[in-house]
Amino acid sequence: MIHIDFSASPKRQGYSFPAEWEKHEATWLSWPHKEASWPGKLETIYAPYSNFIKIIAEGEKVRINVKDEAMESDARAHLQKAGADLDQIEFYFNESNDAWCRDHGPAFLLNKSGDKKVVVDWDYNAWGDKYPPYDLDDIIPTKIADQFHLPVFHPKIVMEGGSVEFNGAGTILTTTACLLNENRNPHLSKSQIEQYLLEFYGAEQVLWLGEGIVGDDTDGHIDDITRFVNEDTVLTVVENDPSDDNFLLLQENLESLKSMRLRNGKALNIVQLPMPSAVIYDGTRLPASYANFYIANSAVIVPTFRDNNDEVALKIIQEIFPDRKVVGIDSTDIIWGLGSFHCLSQQEPALKK
Repeated sequence: MIHIDFSASPKRQGYSFPAEWEKHEATWLSWPHKEASWPGKLETIYAPYSNFIKIIAEGEKVRINVKDEAMESDARAHLQKAGADLDQIEFYFNESNDAWCRDHGPAFLLNKSGDKKVVVDWDYNAWGDKYPPYDLDDIIPTKIADQFHLPVFHPKIVMEGGSVEFNGAGTILTTTACLLNENRNPHLSKSQIEQYLLEFYGAEQVLWLGEGIVGDDTDGHIDDITRFVNEDTVLTVVENDPSDDNFLLLQENLESLKSMRLRNGKALNIVQLPMPSAVIYDGTRLPASYANFYIANSAVIVPTFRDNNDEVALKIIQEIFPDRKVVGIDSTDIIWGLGSFHCLSQQEPALKK
């Protein structure tokens, strides 16, 4: 077995990745521009996407990666039309290949006292080299760290933000379907990958689910199926139609969650979310899921799909987050890009003053 030296890892230096519901300084995005990600629909996503930004900006800064002044000007026009507070929105010239900032954006970690911040820049290969080129996306975390004069850690293995969930108390939730896929890190064993997660996210425990939902081209990202909403509670999607292709795999995930124990020996509190009816466009089953919500400082933004279960899902999520407004935004066009609001965003935690 290869020996890996973790002696200078973020964990050994007292850093960890905060839970998404902890206070943000900002949310990072990469402005969508790649026609191939939304063939025939790119122009239709800007209204819901801008509405998403408008709601985030009500409670925190929004920092957007753009190619140049022309893209910034175009973005400003869309945001102005949506009524977003442009004083809360900042633009950075970090050219991207695509818009999925959850996966190519920086992972921000804080130290125990909360007064220092660092960036982890994982390698990025567009979900197993599915969508080249990705050279611009791969270097965005270090560019952002340089702009903000933050230290950077380079684990030198492939990892995507959408493949990991955090409870803010030392536990990471992920899937074997994604992280053990040979198109990511074929040279590493499960235990070695686990060690990287613990050392570079500053965690103590990794819990593994199995498969992701049908239509998910990331090979099973956790943020489409199961999400931590506090230290010991998860929201997990279930399919109620036994004839649906997602039914069995989501039942298996549910059973796995029931058998899991946190570091303190506690079982998870499990809250079930419905799935929307299958969203099919151009003959393709899309990975539509209410689990792909984003927890901002003042709101939880949930993708909706013009479906009967939209209101059911929003009500369940609102009960979980009584201190935030829960907002549904129509993601029917956005999901044609095979992701939604959580996939598009990456939070930057606030320093504790």
